[in-house]
Order: sequence, then C-alpha cells, then structure tokens
Amino acid sequence: MQSSRLGDLLVRNNLITREQLSAALEEQKQAGSQVRLGTILIRNSIITEEDLVSFLSKQYGVPSISLSEVEIDPAVIKTVPVDVAQKYQVVPVNRAGGTLIVAMSDPSNIFAVDDIRFMTGFSIEVVVAPESAIKSAIDKYYDQSASLADVMSDIEGLEDLEVVGDEEDVDISSLERATEDAPVVKLVNLILTDAIKKKASDIHIEPYERTFRVRYRIDGVLYEAMKPPMKLKNAITSRIKIMSELDIAERRLPQDGRIKIKLGGGKDMDFRVSVLPTLFGEKIVLRLLDKSNLQLDMTKLGYETDALAHFQAEIHKPFGMVLVTGPTGSGKTVSLYSALSELNKVTENISTAEDPVEFNFAGINQVQMHEDIGLTFAAALRAFLRQDPDIIMIGEIRDFETAEIAVKAALTGHMVLSTLHTNDAPATINRLLNMGIEPFLVASAVNLITAQRLARRVCSECKVVEEVPVKALIAAGVPKEEAEEFVCYHGTGCPKCNGTGFKGRVGFYQVMPMLEEIRELILNGANTAEIKRESMRLGIKTMRQSGLTKLKEGVTSFEEVLRVTVADD
Repeated sequence: MQSSRLGDLLVRNNLITREQLSAALEEQKQAGSQVRLGTILIRNSIITEEDLVSFLSKQYGVPSISLSEVEIDPAVIKTVPVDVAQKYQVVPVNRAGGTLIVAMSDPSNIFAVDDIRFMTGFSIEVVVAPESAIKSAIDKYYDQSASLADVMSDIEGLEDLEVVGDEEDVDISSLERATEDAPVVKLVNLILTDAIKKKASDIHIEPYERTFRVRYRIDGVLYEAMKPPMKLKNAITSRIKIMSELDIAERRLPQDGRIKIKLGGGKDMDFRVSVLPTLFGEKIVLRLLDKSNLQLDMTKLGYETDALAHFQAEIHKPFGMVLVTGPTGSGKTVSLYSALSELNKVTENISTAEDPVEFNFAGINQVQMHEDIGLTFAAALRAFLRQDPDIIMIGEIRDFETAEIAVKAALTGHMVLSTLHTNDAPATINRLLNMGIEPFLVASAVNLITAQRLARRVCSECKVVEEVPVKALIAAGVPKEEAEEFVCYHGTGCPKCNGTGFKGRVGFYQVMPMLEEIRELILNGANTAEIKRESMRLGIKTMRQSGLTKLKEGVTSFEEVLRVTVADD
C-alpha cells in the first residue's frame, strides 16, 4: 500500500490526525522506504496493531487471522519461497483445491498477490494479520538455520574435528581448517541466529574442565541454550574470532572485536565480541546490538511522570552535568542516547566519547576510545573543549582526570552527560568526592543524578493475579494503608514468553535533581545515608519505590521488585 494512501485513509477515518501522519511520513523518509508507515505508527503508539489490522480488514473486506493460534502444514509453507515471503511479508496459511490462502499485513499490495499467483499457479485469497505476527511466522516456519539436533548428528560422525590435544601446542593451520568445516560453521550460525530469534541481549560461550556450554541472556536473566561437544571448543572459538577479525593465535590476552551480519528484509545485526582467557580456554561474550529495536522515546522507557519531567528539564539547561548510574546492562546507554536524541538539533554541536560506540547517529560526532594509543576519555574531553562544543557525552567517568575536566566543562557553559557505576543516586555524590573532586564543585556542577535498573515485564498473554501476603508487601515498602488493596500479577508461562512468564523489560528509576537542600548537605560533608534520607523527605522516589509503582501498575512481578532493588533503610 502506498504510504500516503494508507495514511490518508487513517486520517479520513479519524484514527490518526493529519499532524501525526506528517510526522510519521517524515520519520519514514529518514528511516528509508523499507520501513512501512504502519510500523512507524505502531512503534510511536499512534495506533495499536490490533486497531490497524481491524481497520484494514474492514476497509478491504478481507478476514483477519491470528497466526499464533493456527498450525500451518509444512507442505503449504513450501508453496511460497522464503525470499518471496520476506520480500512481501506474507505467509501461506492453507490450500483448498486450486486456491492458496495467504496472510498479509498489507492486503492492498496487488503486486505481491500477482507475483505469488504467477509463481504458484494458485488463485490467491488474502487474509490480514499483524506485521509482527507475520514476521514471527516467517521465523518459525522458514527456519533456514539447521536445528541443533541436525547439527549435532552431523558432528557426532566427525571424530577428526578435535584439533588440539595440548593447550600449549596448537597447530594454527589445522585450527583454521577446522573453522571452515561445515558442522562448525553451521553450529556457530545456529548460535547467532537462535539468539536473535529469542531476543537475547548477550551470548556466553564458556569452556570448563569437562563441559562446554552456551548461555543466552534474555530479559536480563541467563538461560542455558546448549552444550556443544568439548572437541569443538577451539574450533568454535576460532571461528568466532575469525568472524570478528581477531588473532586466533593469541590465546593469552583479552581481545575485543565486532561481527556484522545481514538478516532478511535488509536488516543488519551487530555483535560486540569480547574474548577472555580463562583457566580452561577462552570465554567469549557476544553483545547483540539491534539498532532497529533501539527505543529512544524517553516517554516509553518507564520513567514516572514527575521523574521524566525533572530529567527532561535538566538536560535542556545550557550547562551543568547530568549523570546516569547503575551496573552493567542496566540501560544507562539507552537513557543517554534517548537524551541525546532529544537534544540532537542542527543548532547544537554534540560530541561523544564512547568505549565502545554501540550505535551511530546522524548529526552527533561520536569518538571511539583507544587507550592503547592514548585516546582516553580525558584526552577526548580535552579535544572536545577545543571544538566549540554545546553538549558533551562521556561514556563513563572512571578517574579523577576525567571527572575534573567534566566538572570544569559543566561549570564553563557546556552540558555534560555521563555515566558512573554506583548503587543509587545519593552514592554518586560520594563516588565523585572519593575521586578527588571538591564538594563545592560537585554541588555547583551537577544538575541531576538518575540511578536505574532493568526488571522483567510480566507477559501480557499469561498474566494472572498473584497472592502476596500483606506482611511481605509491607516489609517490601508498601504503605500499610495500601497493602490490603494492593494487587500483584505474575506470568504463568506460555509460548509467547517461552514459558518464563516474562516478556521484555522495564526500567526502575531514582531521579534526584540537585535541590538546594541536597547542595547544602554536600557542602556540609554529609554521607550517602544522610543525602538519601533528605532526598526521600523531599519526595524523591527510591529505586524500590519506583519498582513498587510498576508492581502496582501490573507491569512487573513482586519477585522482580525484590530481585533488582534493595529495601530502603
């Protein structure tokens, strides 16, 4: 369907406004024609997927279908090749005599219908389904990677693939040959594609004395995916190192690299690769970087209304420092990128120092750190100050030198965004002081500190009420007057969430603006506990309170709140 035609129809039926259509068309223009207008409207919560499907069904007089509730015959799937299914986003559903029923997200695409009719020789009957459901069905039924069972059965017969005996005496040429063996290539491809399909954020490939295992981190929790044969340990490791353009002969030092692969529909996926020598071989961790799923709308990250208002107000100030804190994998980078995305205007000169640069953005000058040649955060920051900057983002403040330059930049007319590793927002003050920054500089330079954690969302498909004792709720921090009426939810497990009861993640946030009372405490040498008590008195939510708010809203479960936050003193 022509994007403007779909948009005009939606406007005419009062499902979206003309202004929303114009904004979506502009976003489509920037993203490229391969991104559908409907996808943009759904992603920006302008219209729901269900409403769009219902509208298309009525508009074109075709029935809608729930693909998750039907099991398609493999013989029917074979009638439409995978490249055609991906190109037109269609799935053959059933065949009745000379008629083939196909599910489409765009029932007006007559070119797709004509192509499939010509290719298959069948009459084509169209049903409409959500684009996300069609993509899931293509992944499910057109599985181009071999199954684990198939790969393992191939491997069992190849005894000669064991390429090393003594760890200290590796034949590099035989190792290189082994990495090209079909079963090894298939197995590595399977690991990467399976992780993408399961929406994993990280892949851990771990050698031990007697076992070799692969784990995926899904929604923040590690799950064991497979245990490849020990004899393939070095071949698999070397295969990934070759794909990452790393040195397969170097097995004593850590190495970092990157893999970029192309998926169907013109989509790319990046893997950030880290290799670490351990007692029984090299452990590899691959971080999946999917720019298409990068959520940069701050209103959708999970900030409470007041907290978001504070955060947005402070990043729009002409100078000062905004700090985001939390452990590795807590979404700090996404929060900073969201802030930069909001600040990214043609009138602003924005420079970032990152290690590594995870995603690249048009209009922002991003610099990759190389400590081995002296390009550190401090060195990059000094260079930025000679480049007429307006906004500076530093990947992480790790030492006194970086902190000192950042504070001076914040005090001399620049907006500085950065991250630190601390447990909560008040602890960040003491972290800066321990680095050697004077209290009066911290009090003057810092505008706001936000601490965050990511918790798993309860699966919407299998969500049910959970009975939690009132005493447990009160002990967790729920006010006594609310505890009796508090309703909690958890997931029972279903195919959509792979039986875990959780699907996706949401942020818990402690957003602490530098109020005058807190500045006074810093100047008077107050400790972390005193600053935390004062911030709570001033109405600033702690991480636990933010989690309980999400629990009350039915977004997450009681066990998740306890897992990722600590009780307030």
